[in-house]
Amino acid sequence: MEVTGGSCRLGLWHVHVWWSGDTIHRVRFAPTGIPGPVPAPIQKYCAGRLMDLSGLRTVACEGDTVSSLIYRAVREIPYGSTATYGDIARIVGTSPRAVGRAMAHNPTPLVVPCHRVVAANGIGGFTPAPEIKEHLLLLEKKAKKRQAHQSG
Repeated sequence: MEVTGGSCRLGLWHVHVWWSGDTIHRVRFAPTGIPGPVPAPIQKYCAGRLMDLSGLRTVACEGDTVSSLIYRAVREIPYGSTATYGDIARIVGTSPRAVGRAMAHNPTPLVVPCHRVVAANGIGGFTPAPEIKEHLLLLEKKAKKRQAHQSG
């Protein structure tokens, strides 16, 4: 199957996505966009709508490597919630440092929501900029608050 690439806006950044069907091959953040389509769930998510991306598959979760086990555990963190590197390490049976390495090499952020993994004493890192992590966590918090307000 042919891999398609495109981008959509996320605040001051662009989210570049390479995908085929319902499988996401790569996601990157950049200051400039690239032409081409992006799957609708990712577009809606980046627009601040409460969007479950678990219906999208990711190449990151394929196989039985420590990293793929970590990525699968991270995908279980609910929208608008966080877990620490230590929490994920305990679930997978590895070290917080191994979780941090896997997050730094995550090929499909958003689909594997590494922004939801935080340090025990702060937000932790994020590539290419921690401000993106802060933006994503705030975006999810606002979307959950909007949904609670509308349903209550």
